[in-house]
Amino acid sequence: MVDHLSKNPSKSRILIVEDDKSIRETFREALVAEGYAVEVCKTGDEAQTRIFSQFETSKKLDLVVLDLMLPNLNGIELCRRVRKNNIKTPILIVSAKDSESDRVLGLEVGADDYLIKPFGLNELIARCRAILRRSETNHDQTQDSSQVLSFKNISLYKQEYRVTKNNKEINLAPKEYKIMELFLQNPKRVWSRDQLLERIWGIDYVGDSKTVDVHIRWIREKIEEDASAPSYIKTVRGFGYKFG
Repeated sequence: MVDHLSKNPSKSRILIVEDDKSIRETFREALVAEGYAVEVCKTGDEAQTRIFSQFETSKKLDLVVLDLMLPNLNGIELCRRVRKNNIKTPILIVSAKDSESDRVLGLEVGADDYLIKPFGLNELIARCRAILRRSETNHDQTQDSSQVLSFKNISLYKQEYRVTKNNKEINLAPKEYKIMELFLQNPKRVWSRDQLLERIWGIDYVGDSKTVDVHIRWIREKIEEDASAPSYIKTVRGFGYKFG
């Protein structure tokens, strides 16, 4: 059962998915105090129903704060299903799982950020605010342009939010798409990891720069004929990456 906690459609709407009542209520109170419209779900199944049905109502979700250890349907599988259905709603994973492999898996299935428990409420609020700000900026940029970007046999359709190679669609996660958009807008330009973090993840991003390498590897696996010998995204040793 979804608990609707605010009816103000002008506010950014955040869905908290957390089975621990104490943690769930603590997150809810902190975000409501910041002026957000907040809903909560206790299980992955409830959250899936809410996320998938959001476009049928006037209560579109702007962010999902997602725990991984959930009854019935765990957070990783829920995130994977959301992205498989091409739903772009930003997702912030909050989890006690703190290994690098756990963080990489969370990002790989489509999360926008990963926050390790325990953490302060101020950090949770800051992460939510940063993701919402980036999402709004990306939305505005997409709405403002109908340009098709192309390089050789790869095309990016801004209005349709999709990328093709040889006229066949490539399934990219949100961050992968934004990286490709930046590359196609600036062929031959060399980007450092820090520059890519600032342009794609935002100046408020707090995390490891290795996430850039991980996302580049995933993109290569999707667009290159041989990911170990890339012809599109090339590594410039000592500097970063360039496209073309």
